Amino acid sequence: MSELDARLRDEIDDQVAEAMDAYFAERRPRRPRRAWPVVVTVALGVATTWLAPGAAWAAWLAIAVTNVAWLICCTGREWQGGTFT
Repeated sequence: MSELDARLRDEIDDQVAEAMDAYFAERRPRRPRRAWPVVVTVALGVATTWLAPGAAWAAWLAIAVTNVAWLICCTGREWQGGTFT
């Protein structure tokens, strides 16, 4: 394998640096996810199961639906025609 001369190495380094700068400039910063509603609803489900075991299935079903909806909303993606974009 032949050695690259210094000028060619510098040119390659400059092109890679420009490409990475462009890539990072185009990326959107990610929003932090807020998972506390999921934790709170699970805690409420545990309390409901302890206090009223016969109705716990309905509470857990409502909790699951609420948590899925919350997590979908937190991703910031939009629902369009059966898929998320």
